Amino acid sequence: MTVIIGCGNLLRSDDGVGPMLIRKLWELGVPSGVRLADGGTAGMDVTFQIGDAEELILVDACQSGAEPGTIFELPGEEVETPPLKDVNLHDFRWENAIALGRWLLKSRFPKKVTVFLIEAENLSYGFGLSSTVEEALDRLANELLQRVGGKVSEV
Repeated sequence: MTVIIGCGNLLRSDDGVGPMLIRKLWELGVPSGVRLADGGTAGMDVTFQIGDAEELILVDACQSGAEPGTIFELPGEEVETPPLKDVNLHDFRWENAIALGRWLLKSRFPKKVTVFLIEAENLSYGFGLSSTVEEALDRLANELLQRVGGKVSEV
């Protein structure tokens, strides 16, 4: 099974791209063997969504200084961050969730973890994505559907 988790804050414009991507995939329809989850802003929830996945795909916004709408694809092990000694649940993010999941699930941890980050244009308070990030979301949704064997929409 493949689990796709979208992370981010719907109330911070482009930061909501992860949960919005999950909604888009839900509308488009995903094949059996794919589970979608809205990871929101609670990293601990991401850990519990991993479950019995063979493959884990995480999607979130980023701010790296690249052109807004740029999509980065990274192996999970390159971005996972072991939980810090004094970390609290507010600071616990998906990067920590990968490391915790690897520790908790041991041999049941997904064999493949991929993180997609979409460069944000606007992270101010407000609901809705910028048009640039919305276009990137559509491209990534179709890319993910191709990877998991789903129907690709015409964008």
